[in-house]
Amino acid sequence: MTQTVTTPSEIARLAQTSAVLLHADPPRLTRIAFWRPDGAPPLPGRDGLQELAVALPAPEGVADSVITVRAVPALALPVGAALPVLTRIRAAAEEAGARGPSGAVFWGAACLLALRLAARGRLLPGLSGASNDAWRFGPLDAADAEQLRGLAAAMPPHAHAVPLPGTSDRPRLPEPESELRAFLDAVADTLPRTPAAEVAAGGAAFAAVPVQHIPQLRDWAADVAAGHDAGIRLSLRIEVDGLPDDAADSATGRHDTAERDDGADVPGDRLTEQTHFSAVLQVHSVTDPAVLCDAAEIWAGTFPNPAAFGPRVQRDTLLTLRRAAAAWDPLTPLLSSPVPDRVPLVEEEIAELLTPSVSAALETAGLRVHWPRQLQRRLTSRAVVSPAAPRDPAGQGPAGSPPRELPTDALFHFDWRLAVGDTELTGPELDALAEAGRPLVRLRGQWVLVDPAAVQRARDRKSRKLTTADALGAVLSGSSEENGEPVEVRASGWLESLRRYLSDPPEPDSGPASQPEALAATLRDYQLRGLDWLERMTSMGLGGCLADDMGLGKTVTLIALHLRRQEQPGTSGPTLVVCPASLLGNWEREIERFAPGTPVRRYHGTDRHLGGLDDGEVVLTTYGTMRLDAGPLTGLPAPGWGLVVADEAQHVKNPFSATARALRTIPGRSRVALTGTPVENNLSELWSVLDWTTPGLLGRLGTFRRRYADAAEGGDPASAERLARLVRPFLLRRHKSDPGIAPELPPKTETDRTVALTSEQAGLYEAVVREGLEEISGSDGDFARRGLVVKLLTSLKQICNHPAQYLKEDAPELAGRSGKLELLDELLGAILAEEDPGGVLVFTQYVRMARLLERHLTSRGVPTRLLHGGTPVKRREDMVRDFQDGAVPVFLLSLKAAGTGLNLTRAAHVVHYDRWWNPAVEDQATDRAYRIGQDRPVQVHRLIAEGTVEDRIDEMLRRKRKLADAVLGSGEAALTELSDSELSDLVALRRSGA
Repeated sequence: MTQTVTTPSEIARLAQTSAVLLHADPPRLTRIAFWRPDGAPPLPGRDGLQELAVALPAPEGVADSVITVRAVPALALPVGAALPVLTRIRAAAEEAGARGPSGAVFWGAACLLALRLAARGRLLPGLSGASNDAWRFGPLDAADAEQLRGLAAAMPPHAHAVPLPGTSDRPRLPEPESELRAFLDAVADTLPRTPAAEVAAGGAAFAAVPVQHIPQLRDWAADVAAGHDAGIRLSLRIEVDGLPDDAADSATGRHDTAERDDGADVPGDRLTEQTHFSAVLQVHSVTDPAVLCDAAEIWAGTFPNPAAFGPRVQRDTLLTLRRAAAAWDPLTPLLSSPVPDRVPLVEEEIAELLTPSVSAALETAGLRVHWPRQLQRRLTSRAVVSPAAPRDPAGQGPAGSPPRELPTDALFHFDWRLAVGDTELTGPELDALAEAGRPLVRLRGQWVLVDPAAVQRARDRKSRKLTTADALGAVLSGSSEENGEPVEVRASGWLESLRRYLSDPPEPDSGPASQPEALAATLRDYQLRGLDWLERMTSMGLGGCLADDMGLGKTVTLIALHLRRQEQPGTSGPTLVVCPASLLGNWEREIERFAPGTPVRRYHGTDRHLGGLDDGEVVLTTYGTMRLDAGPLTGLPAPGWGLVVADEAQHVKNPFSATARALRTIPGRSRVALTGTPVENNLSELWSVLDWTTPGLLGRLGTFRRRYADAAEGGDPASAERLARLVRPFLLRRHKSDPGIAPELPPKTETDRTVALTSEQAGLYEAVVREGLEEISGSDGDFARRGLVVKLLTSLKQICNHPAQYLKEDAPELAGRSGKLELLDELLGAILAEEDPGGVLVFTQYVRMARLLERHLTSRGVPTRLLHGGTPVKRREDMVRDFQDGAVPVFLLSLKAAGTGLNLTRAAHVVHYDRWWNPAVEDQATDRAYRIGQDRPVQVHRLIAEGTVEDRIDEMLRRKRKLADAVLGSGEAALTELSDSELSDLVALRRSGA
């Protein structure tokens, strides 16, 4: 039975081992042996280990004669099974920053080199030393050879510790470079065993996995080896002869470009009958790119250094030429010529060579095309987006300047511009090029090469109209799509001024503008900059997302924006704030505090109404009420809402939810989203928020995911940069750690506190794991399996919290049954014994667990308050006030109901009793205490059940947390996709010392 390694824990253990090659013939039978220098098994408890003889170099200063061969247990995997293991070991080592001498990590790096060579098609068929079928990598160019030598020089001793045969008395280790080449041969012989290999190699033997002994192909294999090991590459040098005399200087690069025609030339009309094309065959050395010559010199024997191409250079040339002629028929005459020096070409063949398909086919065959430098030009196309009107629609500024208010119903032209080299073509020139249909044409006094088919396609493109949002999206990202192909986009007129204004707004000479006179607060500099940004965006009728970290004052900044907009008749009007129910009281208090005299009402409860609405009033409502009353909120008399605000906008991250759809129906002059987490799981959430603030900016969701999100989430930097250019003007993101943002914030200390399970917890845990995995393995269908996985994970987390939570006991005995509860008692005892302890926030994702904690702490005489999703709004406000006033020292909070929006700066300690699946959610909860207004250090305590699923989740969260603003994934949903063995490894209880 073939050994396999699949679980993350096995990968982690093997990453700490060494690995060596166990050679075989043919190379694909080679195995990779994992072993530990200390003699311990590489995977404890694993069956099928074998005894391996290894020899290590003597320590420095010790004679080689003292080296002895030792026998160690080893896990030997076939190369095919070892490849994914080694690459995962390498990736894990890079992520962890490991730079140790692990042999397994080294062979992981060798895997990457092998896979890169395979991806470039550097695979050759041949025979092994025993005349068996075998693939190998080749030909290797100079860069490949240099990389191979550099990697071999870095090989640690443990990676080639198997002594050479016959050297047991005085062990010698194999040379690193020969060992690395043997590994590459083994990978090369393993990968291409598919039906396609039969075609590539010209025989079924090279597609079969079983060993084929074929000594009769020895001469053929030698020819193949000689033809490629010599390391030659061919190219075609295109020459144009017989150009008209007045173009000779142009053809040689001596044309005076200042003396351009005015476009009167008709492209192609001035070619003479003597003008003709030819392709000259050239030979290049792969190992030394500077060595090249015409093929005619090779046949004539006049090249001074023929050894640079190998002893069979003529045969090598003809073999490569045969493959090239099969890809492009006009090269066939070279094969029958006594000297394959040059072949004449007609214009139609030149046009074929200019097409991407033919040039790519020749490149694959080993032949490149070199065009005359003076004639080579590339036809490029880009789109220019310009306003339909020459001045801004409202006539509010000089021509070319951005408008003060951008009309949403403006139309823009999407016009095509074509250029050859740096020369932009006029309409008549493009028409003349298309009508000529020739690859070599005269344009403004110069001769240029163009693909006639590309010219015709460009001519057939039509201008089209764009909406405001489409135009903005195209010019900000700098790209668009036409028939699925990316197209460069530029702006003109005042749209270009608007693009520059949004992408790089000018800094005012006197710094940020002053705050509104009616604001009863002193804004910090970064808050003033945020206010300026919001005013700039909303005054133009655009929306924006203020995505500052929790606690940096988004609420007061938005209140200042409301007051600023009331100062101008064109922007005044009532503001609608939609927020979670727990934040209604906070918004009302903040408005009364910072904007005294501003009318504010709650549109919430049974007696809600909009009668007598004041022009400068702020209306507060919840997402639930908004969803129920979208009609009344939408039907506000003209001019309607001056500003619509979505606080904690992650509540509408699902664009298909009823809440998100209802919010989109409410009109307003401008829309602003407030959130500390614009992305929690994936970039579709960012699309949902920004498509509400500025509808149409990011296009349709499917297009957005295809053009930006999928590639950006996959790590493509170009896609990420395009997306950043597009969203940066509409998203203001500041962190507490940014220079100059909040230097007055005290330090924050985060501590992970691991605790052992009690014997009751451990017994329950193992029983639930055993039963759960059996149920999952026997489940029928993906949907049922996912449900069972979630059930198992939830049960295990509840057991880690307290057996009484999992068992749903009505009147449980709590003390002495949970390691976490005992640790919480110790923490609270130490904290509350301090002279001025501040308050303690205890977060749990389970309301039942919070009630158990409340009962336990009350029995110990510790006053508490408990806030969860079912707590009435008025009661929530009273609880917050009690805690902030110091009436209670401990505040128990449901993570989902209280993880955002609350201001609890009296707390100096935050305890996460259980772990959430996303570090961003935990950070939001911590920010209830660690925010502007906090004047003492904040200590964060995370309780983790040792050896359990919580421990493994903690490892995952710590790896993900270091990726700034990255996405964890889909949390618990991602874990449902694990295989049975991976899931077993995730949930298995690891007892201390195991």
